[in-house]
Amino acid sequence: MDETITLRPWSDNDFPVLERSNTPAMTVFLGGPESDEALRNRHARFLRLWQEGEARMFVVESSREPESVGSIGYWKKQWQGEDVYETGWSIATAYQGRGLAARALAACVADAAAQGDRPLLLAFPRTDNVASNALCRSGGFTLRGEADFEYPKGNPIRSNVWAYDLTSLPSGG
Repeated sequence: MDETITLRPWSDNDFPVLERSNTPAMTVFLGGPESDEALRNRHARFLRLWQEGEARMFVVESSREPESVGSIGYWKKQWQGEDVYETGWSIATAYQGRGLAARALAACVADAAAQGDRPLLLAFPRTDNVASNALCRSGGFTLRGEADFEYPKGNPIRSNVWAYDLTSLPSGG
């Protein structure tokens, strides 16, 4: 049986998706696991930002799995004076290596293009995050250079700047 993925809008019941991704292995490039309070705040923020039209966060579901396998989404951002979207994702360790992130990212790109109000979708994986950088490259993003960030706040990191031209898609801006 072929494995398909579905992106489902984030809901009140999706807190366990964040918990499954809050492990040392899954957060090594993100400053380590978050506290329960920080996870609950993130969950509430995902719900609030969707309602406000500022972000679209999704749960990644697989036709082969009884539970959600991860999350992906995008949110409005200002980058170098331009209105863009930023994207981020997380596929739980048990489900990695099956191409689920690539399929989820393609679906996320298509959703962002369908919104039609921003020309670019950006991703900022740390320069040493081999898997996320490879996903950006294979997903059709263009490497635009590097940038310095603090993530989490107080933790300086160096990230690659990857851009996807949403206007290149038929439904894009």
